[in-house]
Amino acid sequence: MDMTQQLQDKKVAILVAEGFEQVEMTQPRQALEEVGAQTHLISPKGDKVQGWNHFDKGEEFPVDVVLDEADPSNYDALLLPGGVANPDLLRTQEKAVQFVKSFFEAGKPVAAICHGLWTLIEADVIRGRTVTSWPSLKTDLRNAGANWVDQEVVVDQGLVSSRKPDDIPAFNRKLIEEIAEGQHEQQRLSA
Repeated sequence: MDMTQQLQDKKVAILVAEGFEQVEMTQPRQALEEVGAQTHLISPKGDKVQGWNHFDKGEEFPVDVVLDEADPSNYDALLLPGGVANPDLLRTQEKAVQFVKSFFEAGKPVAAICHGLWTLIEADVIRGRTVTSWPSLKTDLRNAGANWVDQEVVVDQGLVSSRKPDDIPAFNRKLIEEIAEGQHEQQRLSA
């Protein structure tokens, strides 16, 4: 198979709110598109959404689909970038939490990096899963029933997680691999 078309006909939702870590969206998005996937930036806020480079404002990105109009059944996988403000805003919005939960209920691959796992805690899909994240989330994830480990990338039945921007190359490889595999029955059973 031509690796540039490995994910042809696959659609990936990228859910973000204001304050997402820019590189944790742009680099995985680029990697997905390079192997043929179509990506949609989905946000509660219409028009544009603000990225961040750690503590500094980054670029604004056009929103492809407003969250209120996004249908999870139209997507094969979900990407949750980090940043501190982004997942904190998402986990307070019921529509965002339900959007995330629906991917687990359908057994579809989900990839979360850095602080992006906070939204998974709110969606109550992390119990019994082995994950990694930015170190400050370790206690939150353990309290939610996850097995937290300090590794570059962790895959648990379709759930891909990584700690930080330095892990993005490994994160991207596993994200693409899991999407290529398709639905994961164990992902559905754990939701």
